[in-house]
Amino acid sequence: MTIGSGTAAGSGRRALVVGATGIAGSALVDTLVGEGWEVLALSRRPGPERSGVKWLSADLTSADSLAAALAPENPSHVFFTAWSRRATEEENIAVNAAMLRDLLAALRGKKVAHVALMTGLKHYLGPFEAYAAGEMPDTPFHEEEPRLPVRNFYYAQEDELWAAAEEQGFTWSVHRAHTVIGHAVGNAMNMGLTLAAQATLCRDSGQPFVFPGSETQWNGLTDMTDAGLLAEHMLWAATTPAAANEAFNIVNGDVFRWRWMWPQLAAYFGVEWEGYQGEPRPLEGSMAGREDQWGRIAAENNLREPDLDRVASWWHTDDDLGRNIEVVTDMGKSRDAGFTGYRRTLDAFTSLFDRYRAENLIP
Repeated sequence: MTIGSGTAAGSGRRALVVGATGIAGSALVDTLVGEGWEVLALSRRPGPERSGVKWLSADLTSADSLAAALAPENPSHVFFTAWSRRATEEENIAVNAAMLRDLLAALRGKKVAHVALMTGLKHYLGPFEAYAAGEMPDTPFHEEEPRLPVRNFYYAQEDELWAAAEEQGFTWSVHRAHTVIGHAVGNAMNMGLTLAAQATLCRDSGQPFVFPGSETQWNGLTDMTDAGLLAEHMLWAATTPAAANEAFNIVNGDVFRWRWMWPQLAAYFGVEWEGYQGEPRPLEGSMAGREDQWGRIAAENNLREPDLDRVASWWHTDDDLGRNIEVVTDMGKSRDAGFTGYRRTLDAFTSLFDRYRAENLIP
């Protein structure tokens, strides 16, 4: 899919990717470089050197650090994909709203044309403390739904974005993704690598690959977001006038049931599987204490990451697969505005697993 015509090097389009080593940020860097953009990649620690990418190191929770890192830079477009998980939603609001506010303040006076903000379906489902627990809109989720009557750091970030856009004169877009899978290590929410680690540990132990979630998730419809497609969507909105100043859902475009998907994933890894059997079997319990096992597997297979805590995010996958509601997302608003990107979710999983194997992250 060709995106953002006129983005070749020399066109004056310079992208700042915030959270550039995360799942979404990494995919954005790949997509932007492929489209010929100059990329400023901002993260706490720099990633690998590559042509067309300048790494910037900053602490997003420090206004001074951001100001110092961005003072000499002049991005035309900003893609904000970072977040920091805290113990309570009030802390999430304080920290994550401030990160975006301080980042945009550090760019005040520069010629920023557009800022794209990645959020997610907690916009409709509620924050971690009340996740899928209260009254929610009916599915499929539509962007026109009003905010839930609960405090939510996504809402706080949107408010910061809109205020800065009005003051500084840039256009904006918000991208509400659902369970993003993509290539990253050490990420707090990474179902793709988590399920790959689970299957690897189960195969090594001779145990079945057990679905950890609820009956509703096993039998109901759901959807997901491939990180590469999210990157295409964010770049499309940033360079398409009809998409300016809008919030969009972004999912792959297909729907599936886990009772169909789970055997497909098990077949990829060559393991026996078990589906839902009367109650959830969370990974935080069944995968507890496996650090030494993973370390041994890593040593035997010369894997790049021997620390299981940097590979698997059991809690996040438990949250996603443990929900007691069906979650599907409407993409009509993006289609009407001209976005035609699509991924088949099974193919997104298997191509991701192929990449993990090629890069020695799983055996």
